[in-house]
Amino acid sequence: QVQLVESGGGLVQAGGSLRLSCASSGRPFSGYNMGWFRQAPGKGREFVAVISRSSYRTDYADSVKGRFTISRDNAKNTVYLQMNSLKPEDTAVYYCAAGDYGRTPHDYDYWGQGTQVTVSS
Repeated sequence: QVQLVESGGGLVQAGGSLRLSCASSGRPFSGYNMGWFRQAPGKGREFVAVISRSSYRTDYADSVKGRFTISRDNAKNTVYLQMNSLKPEDTAVYYCAAGDYGRTPHDYDYWGQGTQVTVSS
């Protein structure tokens, strides 16, 4: 089992920045690819970014490319999502997930509880 706990969400004005963190415990963190997803009210869970086990590969949704950066520190069992130039449409609950390297929720086996990000205009 893997337990994931997100933190760092909050309220920010458009154009601002936030850094989300996701701390892992349980099975070895370095054994999993790590993804970030988000879900806005009334919408499905949307892929944001993924990073491979060794940080060699990353992938981003077109909507966040150039604004968000995913990274990980295997020594600290933590994955990060640096979010810059935030827009109101980035408002959502953000989830981290552990599993395969992919863009769909089905690619992942473990999920955190989510952290709310609200961007005001």
